Amino acid sequence: MTASADRAQSAVAPRIVFIAAAAALGGFLFGYDSAVINGAVTGIQHDFHVGSGTTGFMVAAALPGAAAGALSGGWMADRIGRIRAMQIAAVLFTASGIGSMFAFHTWDLTLWRIIGGFAIGIASVTGPAYIAEVSPPAYRGRLTAFQQLAIVLGIAVSALVNYLIALAAGGTNTDHLGGLAAWRWMLGAEAVPAVVYGLLSLMIPESPRYLVAVGDDEHARAVLTEVEGTAADVDTRIAEIRAQLTGEVKPKLPDLLNPSRRNLLPVVWIGIGLSVFQQFVGINVIFYYSSLLWQSVGINTSNSLLISMVSAIVNIAGTVVAMTLVDRIGRRPLLLFGSVGMAVSLALCAWMFSYADTTGGKTTMPKGQGVAALLGANTYVFFFAMSWGVVVWVLLGEMFPNRIRALALSVAACAQWLANWLITVSFPSLSRWSLSGAYSLYAIAATISVPFVYYLVEETTGKTLESMG
Repeated sequence: MTASADRAQSAVAPRIVFIAAAAALGGFLFGYDSAVINGAVTGIQHDFHVGSGTTGFMVAAALPGAAAGALSGGWMADRIGRIRAMQIAAVLFTASGIGSMFAFHTWDLTLWRIIGGFAIGIASVTGPAYIAEVSPPAYRGRLTAFQQLAIVLGIAVSALVNYLIALAAGGTNTDHLGGLAAWRWMLGAEAVPAVVYGLLSLMIPESPRYLVAVGDDEHARAVLTEVEGTAADVDTRIAEIRAQLTGEVKPKLPDLLNPSRRNLLPVVWIGIGLSVFQQFVGINVIFYYSSLLWQSVGINTSNSLLISMVSAIVNIAGTVVAMTLVDRIGRRPLLLFGSVGMAVSLALCAWMFSYADTTGGKTTMPKGQGVAALLGANTYVFFFAMSWGVVVWVLLGEMFPNRIRALALSVAACAQWLANWLITVSFPSLSRWSLSGAYSLYAIAATISVPFVYYLVEETTGKTLESMG
């Protein structure tokens, strides 16, 4: 690259960062909506008088919605554009937050969580695909990682908001603030970033690939000039995109099958595998149930919310490490290192939870084992965040051929949400059976992910999206 090109890219870098950050705000809402229930769940149980089975179903209700939204998100992104899909998600996030705040029964709260889940699914597809398509190859890993950074910031902010609202209300999520239970304010606060997301979506350009696909080369050239540099480079990129699109029709599910039409393309299976392993290691148990988990072993509501906030901060730290390393050392090394670290820390948690004792319906742990379990859980969060949390979203945004990217990402994201649902809805029952056993299962999944990555996942660092396939 010439010095003038270097200067051009340097000049547009802040704009690229803004575009990626604005698109990734959907990930922030994804994280907020997913994790905010953690602080509200005991208040919901108290006010609606529901047990662990109903609680698990209600907490997990967003996830089938997310699976449906992920499938619909790819369809929307290809037909009405990435930006319009983001705006639909913003409206649904806003409606979900307000509706949940004023829910009058578990069934309508469940419905609002499904609607919020649908928005999560759309955001989980359109964000990575859009960022990958507007990012220069040299920056793509770091910029696509904005999606995961936004997710963990959403988780952290939800933990902070939950803690502050509970504190303002009197210390618990069942106390009232302004005439409403604290847990209702926790859920309703989502409407604020949802509105910001919708406004920011009006300030960023459409994906150049989508613009070329609909014949708007002039706007595609303007976007590429803005984010990639010189006119010559832009003309080459448009030619590459057009070559990829030549003779292409809107992708349909059969396009994900191999020529025999009997099975999915191998790359789609690998994407599904990455998505499923990301959930089967149990990460969302930490962010959906950690408050309930730590309360179950003798920690009070306020301190359990504070512990959840510490875990969210650890999550952010790990994500920043991943963003620093993902384009330097590659995707596969981070995944492998993270898998080993997660397996060891999850095994430690399983061992420590084996010391838990339940007497008269109350569970306690020896202090030393309790501290070790906390350290193990946060070590696990760090290893996940600096590897699978970021890298899976980076890979899903770039590993598929251009012609099927949005649709294949939708299928992989749908599988991720279904796996998330299975882990989430099963945890209350598993924890009643054995906390140690539950964490042992997650440790086994982390261990199996090592050979999966080593033998099946290809490195994508530094490759253009047009070379995938």
